[in-house]
Amino acid sequence: MRRRDFIKVVAGSASIWPFAARAQQSTIPTIGVLQIGTPTSYDLSGFRQGLKEAGYVEGQNLRIEYRFANDDPARLPELAADLVGRKVNVIAAVASALAARAAKDATNTIPIVFGHGIDPIKQGLVASLNRPGGNVTGVLSLQRTEVRG
Repeated sequence: MRRRDFIKVVAGSASIWPFAARAQQSTIPTIGVLQIGTPTSYDLSGFRQGLKEAGYVEGQNLRIEYRFANDDPARLPELAADLVGRKVNVIAAVASALAARAAKDATNTIPIVFGHGIDPIKQGLVASLNRPGGNVTGVLSLQRTEVRG
């Protein structure tokens, strides 16, 4: 599978900027989800549904490695490094410039998609929107879930 095709699936309806790198060969593609919050901070059902509509079902022909910092930003670099060590095919930095930065600092080869609402130029994630350069390649859109205790 070409990396470009895989990232289009991960980003769902979001815009993906072109890039030239080829995907690592793997039996089952793996997405690393890096999140500053907790497992209940964001509803990932739309993310999974978009993957399903593209023919990818978690546990069948796709693995998803979840890493949650549980609202402790200091944990993000360690969690990002863990995903890189597991050789995921793409990292989805969910709704946090800090998660996207940790992922970018951990790798310059694995593609990274980041949460919408982040100004990637201001955060130093990309050089420009037209030519982002590097491995930060697209925008991921998720819905925030209100969890009240």
